[in-house]
Amino acid sequence: MDTDELKKQTKYYGLRVIKLVEVLPRSEAALVIGNQLLRSGTAMDANYRSACRARSKPDFISKVSIALEEADESLYWMEMLTEAGILSQEHLLPLMREADEIVAILAASVKTARISIKQRG
Repeated sequence: MDTDELKKQTKYYGLRVIKLVEVLPRSEAALVIGNQLLRSGTAMDANYRSACRARSKPDFISKVSIALEEADESLYWMEMLTEAGILSQEHLLPLMREADEIVAILAASVKTARISIKQRG
């Protein structure tokens, strides 16, 4: 997957998170968890876009690592939604699978960038 494709995928993911949060029940727990999910799910995309404009490999690694943390955090909040009984896992499974895929891609990007730095050094 190239940079532009991943930009599109992460943006689409963020939009799907927004739509999900909009339909959550209005209970206090759902609002708090939804807020956290909204922040992490959209921050992942913003941080990946920032990484694409990195000034150096270390800067890229730092920014992609933040995007990776945000993607993983969004998975955590979706797990909380299901385990708290707010939404069924069935309802969240496609979005969770997408988050898993993005986590794997971002982790591989960080690993590849670190290897390239070590090979130069």
